[in-house]
Amino acid sequence: MTVAIERDGLPPWLLPVRQAAESVLPEQLSRFLPPAEGGRPSAVLMLFGEGEYGPDLLLIERARSLRSHAGQPSFPGGALDPEDGDPAGSGPVAAALREAREETGLDPSGVQIFATLPRLYIPVSGFVVTPVLGWWREESPVMPVDPAETGAVFRVPLTELTDPANRARVRHPSGYAGPGFEVAGRLVWGFTAGVIDRVLHYSGLERPWDTRRTVELSEEAISLARGRD
Repeated sequence: MTVAIERDGLPPWLLPVRQAAESVLPEQLSRFLPPAEGGRPSAVLMLFGEGEYGPDLLLIERARSLRSHAGQPSFPGGALDPEDGDPAGSGPVAAALREAREETGLDPSGVQIFATLPRLYIPVSGFVVTPVLGWWREESPVMPVDPAETGAVFRVPLTELTDPANRARVRHPSGYAGPGFEVAGRLVWGFTAGVIDRVLHYSGLERPWDTRRTVELSEEAISLARGRD
């Protein structure tokens, strides 16, 4: 699958997101940057749409039976397959759309890819991740395709993601604290929350919130995230 990046034709509210994606530096997004060598190329789809409650973002909840990151809310996505193409070229876009189709049933023909973010790194899994940004120009039904992989598919309005009442710092028992969002009856944390946080910030969509507010990561979430041997 070869999909070109199309910058034009976006709704006005999405233009600041495109501008931020085109100008942001890797170190502005995360302190975890890809190593000079190694890491498994992967991609995620950050898909913006206009739902019943206005502009929103598509997320999934990973099945609790998975070996890693089980039960976590995340973007659709995964590792590149050989047929996706060059990891340094169009491969991440193809992988993000393919994985979204396999996980949610999304019809990729209705998605306009308008930007990609710099590659980032997830140390716990060794993934080198390219976030791919899309506009859901022609919506299609979405739902978990394989319950063994995807526990839920849901859309979160941007008004909920930017609501200060839904923002917090999520503290891991290791002492590390990162951005979190309490939305759709779930706690969005880790890599996904970090990317959302930075995109909202650099696109000017972020609203002031109490960064002193902290929630503890539950033992259940920690156990699931550690995976299975």
